[in-house]
Amino acid sequence: MSERVIPLVDQRIASRPATLPSVPIAATGLLGDQLGRPLRDLRISVTDRCNFRCSYCMPKEVFDKDYPYLPHSALLSFEEITRLARQFVAHGVQKIRLTGGEPLLRKNVEILIEQLAALRTVEGKPLDITLTTNGSLLERKAALLKAAGLQRVTVSLDGLDDTVFRAMNDVDYPVADVLRGIEAAQAAGLGPIKVNMVVKRGTNDHEILPMARHFKGTGIVLRFIEYMDVGATNGWRMDEVMPSADVVKHLHSELPLVQLAPSAPGETAERWGYADAHGQHDVAAGEIGVISSVTQAFCRDCNRARLSTEGKLYLCLFANEGHDLKPLVRANATDEQLASAIAAIWHRRSDRYSELRASLPPDASTGGRRVEMSYIGG
Repeated sequence: MSERVIPLVDQRIASRPATLPSVPIAATGLLGDQLGRPLRDLRISVTDRCNFRCSYCMPKEVFDKDYPYLPHSALLSFEEITRLARQFVAHGVQKIRLTGGEPLLRKNVEILIEQLAALRTVEGKPLDITLTTNGSLLERKAALLKAAGLQRVTVSLDGLDDTVFRAMNDVDYPVADVLRGIEAAQAAGLGPIKVNMVVKRGTNDHEILPMARHFKGTGIVLRFIEYMDVGATNGWRMDEVMPSADVVKHLHSELPLVQLAPSAPGETAERWGYADAHGQHDVAAGEIGVISSVTQAFCRDCNRARLSTEGKLYLCLFANEGHDLKPLVRANATDEQLASAIAAIWHRRSDRYSELRASLPPDASTGGRRVEMSYIGG
């Protein structure tokens, strides 16, 4: 086994300034990229800070007490985020997910949710407003988030065994507190709730069945995510990836599954329902999902853009360059100019990192340093 090397590098990589195209591009709701992929999903990071130190995302070796987080003045204000979001919606975005870091660390984030919830799609419908959290602050915030207009939450939880969970979050945070947060979210009506488990072979793969048993029949959708090679700080190795096919096989040995159809175009998770005695989907038992971001590329259907907390637009989770929209926002560009700049960036998009990686030998390089997941969200 090769020695793990975690480079001590700044997570924030170079970006190019967003520029205005010579010919304005009107927002029609039908924006497409080089591969014909529409823009439907916007993920907005509201902070680069987190109170966990998960090894696959923000390892302590890099994100220590001296790590230079962004100053508050560098972050987009809630009004700036909402203004940009309005232009993305005009181009066809139907879903906004708030991420971090840990988004509930951003003070008064419910004010931003209220502003985003007032936006309408090009068809005049409310947006699907969701949030991904580690659950540590969810118990105290769930009711406020729901009242502000948040519809759903996704909670990251990598195991039920308290020793394993405390070791993985690396701040000795107890699993019971996350479970109470999930219960509070259910009580507040923030559903259907999804729980994401990143599976690392040799670390928490023995928690797959206990997690499935716990959430089966609760109305909560448990999703297993392959450990990803995002950024440069998590010391990723392919031998720590447990393929989703193995996860499904492991589950199926005790809890028979039946494959379900995708619920929406561009959905990243492959859906599996718990089977009844006749081999049909038992709706009451619910379903699980697997996200095969390493072993099965889903680039061809990817309709997501990511906006960092300081206003940089990324076109892929594995991007090595962003497009800085903040200078335009703070130079008082008009809404039409912002929409044109966003459209020009998306028109040039040809990102398909996972497809390219899958076509190369295991040890081949796929390019330069990539943006950190903790900076732009998962």
